[in-house]
Amino acid sequence: MSIRVLLADDHRLMREALRSIIENELHMEVVSLVGNGREAVQQTVDLRPDVVVLDVHMPVLNGIDAAREIATASPEARIIALSMYNDSLYIAEMFRAGAHGYVIKHSAIDELELAIKTVLTGRRYISRDVTDVVIDDYIRQLEFGGRDLAESLTPRERQVLQLISEGHSTKEIADTIDVSVSTVETHRRHLMTKLEAHSVADLTKHAIRLGLTRV
Repeated sequence: MSIRVLLADDHRLMREALRSIIENELHMEVVSLVGNGREAVQQTVDLRPDVVVLDVHMPVLNGIDAAREIATASPEARIIALSMYNDSLYIAEMFRAGAHGYVIKHSAIDELELAIKTVLTGRRYISRDVTDVVIDDYIRQLEFGGRDLAESLTPRERQVLQLISEGHSTKEIADTIDVSVSTVETHRRHLMTKLEAHSVADLTKHAIRLGLTRV
């Protein structure tokens, strides 16, 4: 049977390029192309692909939180993160969320086939371009320890933080995540406290640092 792949990336040209490679060169089946994390979660649940190739930075729901929801709702799907960045925080957050592989976009053409086949065997795959970053970060954690700030935020707080950083109003956020305005305001206050933020600009800086949105 052909390997079934779902592609999630907010850049249409990138989606089309990857689909062409996967279908014409790797001879696998692309079952869906989506442009945001929420669609990725829903389509994974509906279509049950073998592999989900998931961009880290996407609107509505970022790749980190999408990976977390996919890992819970469809644990049989293998998740490969796709990113422009080799930042150790993004890498750690994606694997913590449930990803099985991490590939840098400019290496995707060369590495995607190996990444897909590796994760389908139950092993993890890390792009050659980020191996040193992962090792260096692991050594720093051994030396300094401490709890990652990202771990202090709940999934809902992370989602609200992303939507705030994307410029959505309190009412728009409430409608998007189907809660009351007062609940969104409560999440905002908690975020301000936890992140020691004093403005939307401060919250946006943290969202960028945590990989929830892009500059």
